[in-house]
Formats: sequence, structure tokens, C-alpha cells
Amino acid sequence: MAFISIRIPQLGEGLQEARLVAVLKHQGDKIRRDEPIYQMETDKAVMDVESPYDGTLIEWLAQPDDILAIGAEVARMEVEGDVQEMTVHGAPKQTNDAETTEETPTTTARNVSIPPKTRAYAKENGVTEDQLAMLAKGTAKLMPEDIDRFLARSGRAMSSAFSEAPVEPKQRLLSSRLVRGSQLVVPGTMSVAVSWSGIEHLRARYKASSDAFQPSAFTMFAYAVAHTLRDFPMFRSTLIGEGTLRTYNHVQLGIAVGLPGDQLLLAVVPDADTLGWREFAEKTRERIELARNGTDQANEAVTISLTNMQSFGLRDAVPVVVPPAVGTLFLGAVYNGLVPDSVDLHIQRTVNMALTFDHRVMNGVGAAEFLNAVKNKVESISSLIDGGIG
Repeated sequence: MAFISIRIPQLGEGLQEARLVAVLKHQGDKIRRDEPIYQMETDKAVMDVESPYDGTLIEWLAQPDDILAIGAEVARMEVEGDVQEMTVHGAPKQTNDAETTEETPTTTARNVSIPPKTRAYAKENGVTEDQLAMLAKGTAKLMPEDIDRFLARSGRAMSSAFSEAPVEPKQRLLSSRLVRGSQLVVPGTMSVAVSWSGIEHLRARYKASSDAFQPSAFTMFAYAVAHTLRDFPMFRSTLIGEGTLRTYNHVQLGIAVGLPGDQLLLAVVPDADTLGWREFAEKTRERIELARNGTDQANEAVTISLTNMQSFGLRDAVPVVVPPAVGTLFLGAVYNGLVPDSVDLHIQRTVNMALTFDHRVMNGVGAAEFLNAVKNKVESISSLIDGGIG
């Protein structure tokens, strides 16, 4: 019998970390080689990861939603015979006498002498794996009070100069996606001023009516974007690796939703381009409410997202693209702007839209055509919604 580590594999060039989405097997389960044992998320997709060995699952060393470096231990298995541990690239791990006899800090820190509650408590208090390894040596079972004594000796428990807290799992996930995006995306950003008068007039007509259906101005804007995307397949596409462009038949429209504590989740309106006006408005409200209750709906089919900063009074911003999406469209605050191409000075209600797009997928002309098409749909919103309410 031998104990073997299961590690996060290298599934793409440049990939540095991945999120553990779900475990598919339990402690004590018998597992066959090439049988899916857990799911992980990269920038491209959520995928099943298969076991490289036949054996018995001993323990999981990570929890769902943990962000793990490539090569990090995720589980341990008991295997029969002379089995060599596989590297993250799939080749047998080379060992020598020193490696097989010398116990590394990480190996000791994962020893059964550290119960899960102690490990979690240590992590919450900023105790590193190396420090855990040191504390675990010669200890039958490391307890949270042992961590407290260590912190007290080091003076960290009594420090009043700062406070520490673990980063929220959702923020860690977003951070991981943003970092990955900065490594992959070649961003381009452009903006255009748009007349908002048509949307304000239509919104006022709804408010003056006795109809219980009272869609927001942003919902009208989102509907205009969804319909524009019908004619722009490049904004319904995503890169698979470096050589394959996948184009979705319909729009999975992302909407950024801010939560208390500066948290950010994504609501998704599925098949947004196929919905009629009222159905779209009701589905959008339903999906935003779901996000406000803590459900992140992000998935690999969301190719473009909307971010609305009108309530913060911000006119302009440079939005960020998070792959596998290829575009993010920012909507700014309403202001009194000049009517363009007018001989005389005239004021109109105006908003600025800013689009950041992935230059690997489309070029500036295509992005500009899309942005101007959205502008035209927004400025003729009453025609798009069949005359509004009457």
C-alpha cells in the first residue's frame, strides 16, 4: 500500500490557479483510474477532473470554492503496488532517497494530527502551512488553543495596529477571474454619447399609467442591447484555447449586481435575444433579485456583461473584461449634453456608454459598429418596444 497525492493538473498554457467547484467522491470511496472525482473551474469552463490512479480516497485537502495553485494538493488516495505519483503535467514524479525520507513542511501540515477545525482556525488567523508544520511536530493532535498560544507568543493576537480577516470566497473567485483575465485579454475601449430622452419619455409614460408593469430605464437599455446582439455574432462568441472561436446561437446576457460590503455578483438573463419585451423585463427582474440574494449565475456562455453606475453619478469608466466573456458595456449617469451636429446649441438628456472588448476576438471597426448599433436602438426605444404603453 502507498499514499499518493492528487494535485491540480496543468490544463492550459499559462494557467496558474483554478477553483475547486465540487467534489464527486467521498472519503473511503473506491475509485478507478480515469473516473471523475472532482470539478474545477478555469477561465474557460467548468470541467470534470479524472483520477490518475486506482485506489481508495483517504481525504480531501481542500473545500469547494477554494482557489488552488496549479500543482497544489487537493486530495490523498491509498493505492496498491509500486505506483509513482504523477506530476501536474501527467508524467511520473521523479524521486530520490532524500525526497522519500525527508518530510516536507507541507506533508507534515497535512498530517492527521491537525483536525480540520484547527486547520480552518489557523487559516482564519493567518497561520501559514510552514508554521502549522512546525507546531504539529511532536504533537498528538493540534488544537485551536495551540494556535492561540502561538499567536500570543508571537504578539500577533495582541496587536492593535491592524486587523486581519479572510477574503470572502466570492471576492476570491472574482479576483482569480480578474487576474486570469489580465493575463489573457488584449483589451480595447471606446465610448459614445447617447441621447437618453427616448428612454426617459417612455419611463414617464409607464409611471403615469395604471399598469402594474413598471420596468426601469436600465431594463429598457438592457433590452436594446439584447436585440442588438442578434446581429453581432462576434459578441456572442468566445475563444476556446487560441485557435477555436465558439459562437453561441443565443445571448446569455450578464448584468453586474452590487451587494452590500462591496461584493459583486453576476445575474444572467438566458436566451435574452429570444424574449418579448414583457417577458424580458420580468426575467431580468427575477435574475437580478436572485443575484441580490447571493446566487452568482456566471457561466462560460456569458459573452458580454452590462455594468450600470448611474446611481453613483459616474459618467465615464473603463470596464474590465473577464474571460471567457469578450465584452463589457458600461452605462453612465444621465446629464444635460449638447445635441451633436447641430448648428445651434441644443441640450438633450445624455448618457455615455463605454465598451471594453477583447481585441483577440474582434477589431476596432467591428466594436464601433456594435456600439453605434446599441446607440441607435436606445435612441429609438419606443419603436423597439412597439410604442411603449400606447
